[in-house]
Amino acid sequence: MKTVSAAEANRQFSKLIREAAAGEQIVVTSHGRRIVKIIAISDEDDAHAARREAKSRLLARLTSQPFEAGESWVREDLYADQSYPETS
Repeated sequence: MKTVSAAEANRQFSKLIREAAAGEQIVVTSHGRRIVKIIAISDEDDAHAARREAKSRLLARLTSQPFEAGESWVREDLYADQSYPETS
């Protein structure tokens, strides 16, 4: 793992990006404190993106389909079989 200051990272950004793409992990510090890690995008990140895309396609398909209402009911129907005391 390589550590560079923020000023150095600013000057050598393109080089650091190439190194990260090649597998190097780069930690950027500011005033001696670690603030950022530059790493290559992994297959796991691609899997998350694929799941998000699949979810978007599913939601788009569901919202484009017409809703067919079945038997209508109201909330009170859910409790019709149960004996609850009336409240005033």
